[in-house]
Formats: sequence, C-alpha cells, structure tokens
Amino acid sequence: MQLDIERLIDDFGGPGALAEALTTAWPDDPVSRAAVYKWRERGSMPLAKVSQLAQLAAQQGRRFAIEQYFASPADTQTPATAGQTSQPHKDAAMSDRLIIFDTTLRDGEQSPGASMTKEEKIRIARQLEKLGVDVIEAGFAAASPGDFDAIHTIAGIIENSTVCSLARANERDVRAAGEAIKPAKRGRIHTFIATSPIHMQHKLRMEPDQVVEAAVKAVKLAREYTDDVEFSAEDALRSDIDFLARIFGAVIEAGATTLNVPDTVGYAVPQKTEAFFRELIAKTPGGDKVTWSAHCHNDLGMAVANSLAAVLGGARQVECTINGLGERAGNAAMEEIVMATRTRKDIFGVETRIDTTQIVPTSKLVSTITGYPVQPNKAIVGANAFAHESGIHQDGVLKHRETYEIMSAESVGWNTNRLTLGKLSGRNAFKTKLAELGIQLDSEEALNAAFARFKELADRKREIFDEDLHALVSDELISIEQEHFKLVSLKVTSETGEIPHATLVITEAGSERRADADGDGTVDASFKAIESLVNSGAELQLYSVNAITQGTDSQGEVTVRLAKDGRIVNGQGADTDIIVASVKAYISALNKLQSNTERVHPQPV
Repeated sequence: MQLDIERLIDDFGGPGALAEALTTAWPDDPVSRAAVYKWRERGSMPLAKVSQLAQLAAQQGRRFAIEQYFASPADTQTPATAGQTSQPHKDAAMSDRLIIFDTTLRDGEQSPGASMTKEEKIRIARQLEKLGVDVIEAGFAAASPGDFDAIHTIAGIIENSTVCSLARANERDVRAAGEAIKPAKRGRIHTFIATSPIHMQHKLRMEPDQVVEAAVKAVKLAREYTDDVEFSAEDALRSDIDFLARIFGAVIEAGATTLNVPDTVGYAVPQKTEAFFRELIAKTPGGDKVTWSAHCHNDLGMAVANSLAAVLGGARQVECTINGLGERAGNAAMEEIVMATRTRKDIFGVETRIDTTQIVPTSKLVSTITGYPVQPNKAIVGANAFAHESGIHQDGVLKHRETYEIMSAESVGWNTNRLTLGKLSGRNAFKTKLAELGIQLDSEEALNAAFARFKELADRKREIFDEDLHALVSDELISIEQEHFKLVSLKVTSETGEIPHATLVITEAGSERRADADGDGTVDASFKAIESLVNSGAELQLYSVNAITQGTDSQGEVTVRLAKDGRIVNGQGADTDIIVASVKAYISALNKLQSNTERVHPQPV
C-alpha cells in the first residue's frame, strides 16, 4: 500500500496552508512549508503529524481517516515528465473536492482592451496562488512570444498551483504549450477542438472522424510533456451527446485526465446542463476515471447557474474568472461559485481550497490592472454587496446578522484592505508590504521610484490602502515600460460661464512638446490638447472614473478605452486629482497603441 501524500496535503489546502494550520494549532512544534514539501517528496510523514492532522480535521469539522489516502501501487500513476506532478487529484470526479480552474489570465484577457503586460500577469498569478486556486491558466503560449514568455515565467514562479497553457489541437500549439510550462512544479496542457455540427462544418471544415483523430493526436503529443492533460470539446453544449461520448472516450484512452464540457456561447440553461452532464458521464467509456469540468459563458446571464448545475451533474472542476471577466458578456464568476458551494454545502456537497478572505483583494487587483470596474451591486465583491439601506433590514441585521446576511463581509475579505504604512514609513517597510501583496519590482531603480511616489501620495492622502499601492505600482510599471508619451505638466482652468481651458506639456520620444486647447469641460480640453500634438486618429470608446477607496481624498482611478485600426486598448491612470488621472489614462492608452504587439486569439473555449 502507498500513501497518496499529495492528495492528503491538497485536502488541507496545500503545503503553505497546512504548515500554517499545524503551526497555529501547535506553536511549540512549528512546521515549515519546506518540511511539508519534503513529506511530499518522500511520500510519507511522521506518525505524530498524522495524529495532529486528525485533530486538525476535527477542529475544522471535517471527516478524516488516514486509510482513505492509501492506494495499491497499481492505482498510482508515474508522471510522464520529471518535475511534473499529477493534477490536484485523480479521483476528483467521485470526491467532494471541487477543483477551481482560473482562466482570468487567458479567457479573461480576451475582454476588449483587457490585455495585460507580463508583469501584471505575474502579479495576478501570485495573488491567485495566495487565493488558493488549484489551476491557473496563464495564457495561450502559441499566441505570441510575449504570451509564451509570460507563461514560462509564471510557471517558474508559482509553487502550489498548477500552471496551465491553452493549445489548439495542432502540433505547433501543443509543443509551444509544453515548452512554456516546462519550469512548472505542476504543469498542465489544455488542448481543445470544436465538436458541434455548426463549428465542425463552418469553422473547421472537418468531418467528425477527422476531429476525433486531431483530438487524439493532440492529447498524445501533450502527454510527451506532462501527465496532466485536459481536453475541451468547444461548443460542447450544442454538440451531439453520442459524438461527445465517442471523442471523450478516445481522448481518455489517449491519456487525457480532465475532460472539459464548455458552454462556449452561453446557450445552456441549468436544468438541461445538469441532465447533460449526468448522461454524458454515463455514456463515455472510462468516464469514471477522469475529472469532469465545466466552462460556462454568460451570454444569457446564467454562467454561474450552469456551472453549479454541472457540479450537481458530476463535474468536479469549474473553470471561471475573477469578477466574471471574459469575452462578450464574460465567464462564470469565481467568487460566486466558491461562495455558493460554501454557503449551500447542503445542496452541492463539495469543498474548495480557496481562502475566501482573499476574494475581495483579488477582485480589486484584477479590476485595477484590467481597468474593468466592479459594479456596486455585483454579488460578493460589489461595494453594495453587504450594504443595507432598508430600515427593516438594518434593524434585523443589528439584532441578529443572519436575519438578512447569509455570509459575513469579513469572510470574503472586506476587512483586509487597510494599510498600516504612512508618510513616516521607511523604504524597507514599503518593500515588505509590496511583497505581502505579491508585488516584486525587478530593480532598485523601480523600487526607489515607487517609494518616492508613495511618499508623495502619503503627503496628500491621510489613509493609505492596499488598493492605493496596487494603483501606484501599476502606474509606475506603465511609465517604466511605455514611455513614448509622458506627461510633464498640466494646468486647467474652469469657471462658471467661461470656456474650460487646458495647457499641458508632454514628452514624445524624449522631446518636450506643449499644447493648449478649449473644451466642453476640463477633461475634454485636456484630451483635445493631447490630440493636437499626437494626432492619433483613435476613437474614444470608454471614459470611466472610480474612487479607489472611500473619502474625499481618495485617489480617482480612470480608465480610457481607445480603438484604432481594429485594435482596442485600455489605459489606466490614478491620482488624487481626477483631471491628472484622466490625462495619465489617455496617455497610457496611446502608449499601448504605439506598441505594435500582435497576438493570435483562439476561439474562446
């Protein structure tokens, strides 16, 4: 008999969470993360620790029996590649563990203008790992050299989560994905091909037999790089179920370990989705040996509902994004799925390893980086999610919280954004706080510049929050990377009954230029002054202003979306002065248009 130590550790939240929990419970006998890694490498752990695990599980109100983690050698699989370990666990399809597969960095990035730099992707990936995400789909390696580099870098940084790359079912894509995830301690290749009649006929122009052949070939090729291979049947919920059972059976035989059933166009409804999963799993040869996954889009506003219905139908992995970010109407929102399964465990009977107190900080980070604000009435992470306006509701909550709240604001991280730094804080304390937020600046020059801006902000703003730091660093990284245009100075005048006027100085490729312009308001005047100098020819599609934190001294975060020649970019700027933030955002968008980065976009799975 062999101990499945990896599954045991994962069930307690991974190496970091397990080490922290044991140390907290037994402070006189601390356990380091390195010690847990050694247990995993040896495939065993001290007997005394097994006893502590049993006590820990009891404290958490969970069942625990060490016997359930033993398997015969024939049941364990050897990784195909050294350094690559198996997926979160192989028997997930029959367990009460729900795997969270985050695709914010891939599918979420396909939102118009939401493309991210390598450094921004790394910051989000670090936060997703801190959140407790099982699988991070870091991108589409074959899309561009930049995407490949970002995935490769993230794969070398992330310790506890599986790092995944998407690949179409062709040799070029699969090999690019395999090379990109090579540094990962846990690497996955996610390959896909369309299976619905309308896609096979009009997009692929392939016969069903050819589609099956391509899928099998891609999975076998992926197995050369890792034993953790996921296969997706694009537009599955509009596919013939018997054909799906056939192609899924074939890829299982070829070595796929996770099967994804996407609702690519958001066409499904919950009742049909649950029944579809039940029937498909039953019909697929070997369907009981793999993890089944759901990936739902939100075109009819039912992505979360369909994902939860899939869980009831047998899915044990859900693919989702932070804030529901994604192409068209977006994807299933991770925060809603996690809190739904946690709050209604009586219905769904599954658990995730998500640290729910990190949900709100993650949401705010993704919003800051992508420029997509979270609507106030958004479930879980919206500003009004736990606000009670009705007098009856307020009275009930004051008397007993559970009268109108099914979860607490603290449980999802609404009380974790206060920063204890101020204008007297030193450089080392600032650097330490950045590290806690998952922000690592590559050079002393970048750190010094960010610290100088922090000091400047602290002089103008009484209270500083984590979101302020994220906005500050995002602004700094943008200015370091993209400095074709740069704001030097801005002066605006506005008076009732007078025409607003703006005077600004910018540098273009290092040369200083000055312009004046009138406008309908100070923002309009400022934008016209910029355009009088650069003549970009871009169309302004979106101008959005949001307060980063509360208070009249809050920084304003401005998002500007520009479109030109088929390209759409978002620019962000933050400042305690809204006009300055607006100009920064406009210049940020112009700089992105200036960089000619070409990417290949696959169809969304």
